[in-house]
Amino acid sequence: MPPRTSNAADPAPTPAEPRPALRVAVLADSDTRWKWGALTARRLTAEADGGGRGARPVEVSGLLLRGRATPTPRQLAEVGEVGIDADQVREVTAVEFLHTVRDEGYDVVVLALVGGGVQAMLHGLAALNLTRRPVVVTGYVGVVYEKLADGLLLRHGADVVLANSAHDAERFRATYEGVGADASAVTEAALPFLGGAPYTPEEGRDTVVFAAQPSVPASRADRAYLLRRLVEHARLHPRREVLLKLRSKPGEHTTHIEELPYQKLAQKVPGGLPPNFRLVYGHMGEVLDRADLLVTVSSTAALESLHRRVPTAILTDLGVREPLGNHHFVGSGLLTSWDRLDGGFRPRPDAEWLAGQGVAADGSYSAAYDTARAKVTALLAEGQLPPLAPYYTPATAPGYLPGILARHHLAPDGTRLPGAAAPQETGRVRGAVRETVRNAARGAYRHGVQRVAPVIRRMGEL
Repeated sequence: MPPRTSNAADPAPTPAEPRPALRVAVLADSDTRWKWGALTARRLTAEADGGGRGARPVEVSGLLLRGRATPTPRQLAEVGEVGIDADQVREVTAVEFLHTVRDEGYDVVVLALVGGGVQAMLHGLAALNLTRRPVVVTGYVGVVYEKLADGLLLRHGADVVLANSAHDAERFRATYEGVGADASAVTEAALPFLGGAPYTPEEGRDTVVFAAQPSVPASRADRAYLLRRLVEHARLHPRREVLLKLRSKPGEHTTHIEELPYQKLAQKVPGGLPPNFRLVYGHMGEVLDRADLLVTVSSTAALESLHRRVPTAILTDLGVREPLGNHHFVGSGLLTSWDRLDGGFRPRPDAEWLAGQGVAADGSYSAAYDTARAKVTALLAEGQLPPLAPYYTPATAPGYLPGILARHHLAPDGTRLPGAAAPQETGRVRGAVRETVRNAARGAYRHGVQRVAPVIRRMGEL
């Protein structure tokens, strides 16, 4: 049979139907958790949205849980590039979020929340009784140095509980198995915001960065001490640029409450601040671009710094203590004091300790999310997933769980409490008035937590 020849009348081939978008929702309750959640969503779906033949488009929706630490537009902008337009991120209550999941049909939900918020959303999602529920992912935004059991059990029930290192994954599994809970959700990954060029010394540059933390240390005396030593370091080395990297401006909240901002303490430094000392904000990655030494008590910034091989120091001046979080760095080779740093000492990280911390300074970071991505892909392929089954239930924790759910206006069975406002269509005027009232109430609440509560606590200590 002769080969078939082309004919102008032949119909053109039908293009393949475009694959439906993979829909992902990120719910966060603070600026750092927003950064973690948004970047985690991107890393978990990178393969689907890889742009190759048959790639599935990905749509990520940003949602902020209304509360004391809800980030401001400035904080969202300062987080850096996360692939989601800050103008498209909207604020919701827990009940509104659950209604959004019910109505929008998301494929994946990333819960970037404090433990109690995760637990409430897990029970709320379970109570929706969706025919096809989303894959639920959660984890930690940084170093896990306190409330390990409490935080982990509040996150139990998610399909994927991300661990930022092999060290964390081992601890997480041991904790779950120790209480008889299923540990299969624990999945080793890494912090999603590690990146940037490896450290390279630059001729004529000498910059020390102190990464401040909102709640570590907590006391005025300890914070004033750290600021004094940092200022003294700048005076001892007048040719060195000394930067105090701050998380937020006074009145703004982050993941943790900052009752004694360094900005205010800096205004009272005897003799004023030296000319080579500056307070800086902005994206930590951009600050590390020009850092020759990162100093902190226990900030997650240390892991970002180590990932880029920037010399890093963990302070022992206030002791090595669990409340400070620097006990996490025992064995790291990074523990030192201001006295030694003033004299020119630069710590070197212990290679074995470093290998277990997920900072991937060896170049393996590009594969850090492969296992987690494969797990999410497999769960999506299952179609109908089994019901969410948190460890805490009204039967196993009747004196604990109801209070956690009630904070988010949910009943012990995860349904909306009577009297909790349900999302509904309103007129433009009513909607605008309601939003104005909400904003005013939120501002008053933040003022109470940030300004009034610390004063009352200090008065109680007199």
